[in-house]
Amino acid sequence: MKRFAFLVLVAAIFIGCSDRDDNLDGVNIRIKNESSVTFDLVQVGSEAMLHENIGADEYSGYLEYETAYQYAYINIKVGEENYILQPIDFVGETPLENGFYTYALNISEAGDVILNFRVD
Repeated sequence: MKRFAFLVLVAAIFIGCSDRDDNLDGVNIRIKNESSVTFDLVQVGSEAMLHENIGADEYSGYLEYETAYQYAYINIKVGEENYILQPIDFVGETPLENGFYTYALNISEAGDVILNFRVD
């Protein structure tokens, strides 16, 4: 009887578990600030997709995108300064599958945006 109860418990745990990306309708992207300054505003793609107040070595919340790629137009605002990563095009690129991703961002000494793409 104990074995049967144990098997039922194990089966219930496995049936109840699901990945957080099951049944997603979009691509969820967050920002990780890998720099030593606070990002006041980070625009990823369109003007409507804004991540705000991301401290050094911190993460933003996820925003849901209909379509996204491993890289994107990124505008980082720090005080009065803007740092921009401007892709030329997405020809030949495959859109990301529905799921969770992180754009880890840093700013080089020359003022260039450095993007490290990660699957969460």
